[in-house]
Formats: sequence, C-alpha cells, structure tokens
Amino acid sequence: MIGIIDYGAGNLASIQNMLRRVEVDSIITSDVDALASVDKLILPGVGAFDRGIDNLHKSGLWDILNTRVLQDKVPILGICLGVQLFTEGSDEGTAEGLGWIKGRTVAFDRAKLLTTQKVPNMGWRNIEVQKDTPVTRDLPQDPRFYFVHSFHLQCEHPEDVIVTSHHGYQIQVGVQRENIIGLQFHPEKSHKFGMKLLTNFANSY
Repeated sequence: MIGIIDYGAGNLASIQNMLRRVEVDSIITSDVDALASVDKLILPGVGAFDRGIDNLHKSGLWDILNTRVLQDKVPILGICLGVQLFTEGSDEGTAEGLGWIKGRTVAFDRAKLLTTQKVPNMGWRNIEVQKDTPVTRDLPQDPRFYFVHSFHLQCEHPEDVIVTSHHGYQIQVGVQRENIIGLQFHPEKSHKFGMKLLTNFANSY
C-alpha cells in the first residue's frame, strides 16, 4: 500500500488515479497512524516552498515523515514541490527544508535562457537518465514528461542525480539517495511514461 501524503499542497487525486490505472493500491491521508503502516510514501506538491514546509509542521507530519524515511527506510517518492522540500532550502523562501537531499532548490538563471524560453518551465520536456535505477528502468523510448516549475534542484553530491533535462541549460530533475527518490516533473500527467515510472516505484525497493 502506498500512502499519498495530504498536507494541503498536492495534486492528490491525479496521482491516485494514475496509480489505479496501473493497478496499485493507495490511500490519500494525513493520518499519522495510517502513514506509520504503509509500505511506501508519495509526497506530492504544488505551490510555494515555505508554505509546503509550514504545512508539514502544522499538520503534525514532519516527525512521522522523518521517522519513516530516515529510521524505517521506507521508500518515498517526492513529486514537483515534494522533491524540492527534500532539499535543505530554497531561493523561493527562508524556511529550512527536510534536508534529506544535500543541496538547495534554486531559481532559474534567466541569463542562460533563450528569449523563447520562459519561467516557469511549463510543458513536455525530454529527460536524460543519468543513472540506472529501479525507478527509471525500461522507460518507453524517447522519454518525456510534463513539467511546471520556476525553481530547480542543485544537489551537493552529483551521485544523487539520476535524471536531468534541459531548459536553457542542463538542470537536475530526478534524484535518489538510498530510499529517497524525487522527481521535478509530474509522472501523474505524463501518460505512458508516467505510468511506467510509477509502476517501477510501486514494484521496486
């Protein structure tokens, strides 16, 4: 069973619907007891970094997530804002992130963008898999995913980066450190590519 974490900042129903399409059981919940018993976790998210962190604290989910992820080593998948919250902080605000992935969430360097390239980076983009991992294995040919973001990951440890993409310059869009996996793009909006990726997450780890 996958627990989709409800902390008031996510596109929860779309994720659950995509999991149903690939016949994976999931629950949407903010209940601490429920999250303590699931096999895997998904932390989705849209919106501002500081608000996301504040919601995790106010909802009482901060401690249970750290326990499940860092102590119990439960696999967790962060999506969009979710993976940004894994970092130590963001140019978007002043709050401290979860710090599970060493590095920051940074603003796009607009000086490196073409005049036709906008922020937010929105739409379908190709990805490049940098490291063979269970979650990225056997994706359909020419993998591309749907993006909507104004900030991107900047990891301290290059070995944590598993997927990159390009928007003016190469950006880090997928990370993994042990049981902690994060994706800047939206697999739940990415048709066959997202279905395969979510199936991989559900059936691996």
